Amino acid sequence: MKRIVQKFLGRKVPTRRPEPPALPPQIEEIRQGALKGQHLQIVQWGQVLLDSVYVPRDPAAALDWFTIAANAGFGPGHNMRGRCFQFGWGCEKDLQLAARCYEAAAAAGDEWGRYNLGIMTMRGIGMEPDLARALDLFRTAANNGHAKSMNLYARFLEEGWVVPQNRGAALDWYRKSAEGGDYRGQHNHATALVDAGKIDEALGWWRKAVVDATSDILLAMDQKLTALGPKGDADLLERVRERLTEMGISPSGAAVSVSNSPKG
Repeated sequence: MKRIVQKFLGRKVPTRRPEPPALPPQIEEIRQGALKGQHLQIVQWGQVLLDSVYVPRDPAAALDWFTIAANAGFGPGHNMRGRCFQFGWGCEKDLQLAARCYEAAAAAGDEWGRYNLGIMTMRGIGMEPDLARALDLFRTAANNGHAKSMNLYARFLEEGWVVPQNRGAALDWYRKSAEGGDYRGQHNHATALVDAGKIDEALGWWRKAVVDATSDILLAMDQKLTALGPKGDADLLERVRERLTEMGISPSGAAVSVSNSPKG
């Protein structure tokens, strides 16, 4: 039938394209907000395009949306632009440009941008390492309530990196980081609690950390829980090992350093 219609009309009959699936209400609300120029929704829609099950992944389009937000002076837009240039999402990697984006984010009051710039500065990513500057960035973000920065500021205090060593203050910042929801802070706080003999309290924080922890923290947790033996939590240890197995990592493998060191 299609061929007959084509012959009669003298042209091809366009194939009807299926309608794209409807977005969930909360995602459609973000998209509509972005189209209206709402800065937060612009960044959120870019994040949906960057990595979401709801729409085809489009890093280049995501970068365009982040750029719109950044050009409006919105800190999270600068930060996400920095992420794109740091990791090559929708563009060529450009570490120097990534650092400038993070600097702009920090100047606009975005603590994630300050933290990401601190990581690059501490580890010498695209620049010479500068621990003094990294300390200042983490300390500022920590005092502004950024949980991951609290954990790293605590590490500087614990190790005495370009600051007088102060274990008491470090433990206090690990606790604040844990309470703020950072899994690294939760692990470090739990470790300190074990050292203080507060095992039950430590286990509670590890139960929170196991949900989002990366492989290095999970390996460290495996070691700590194994060392506790019957004083520990067999179910928690099993959950840690299940997560490692899902990642293709053997719990008996060599543990990755979790020191948050300048070289790490």
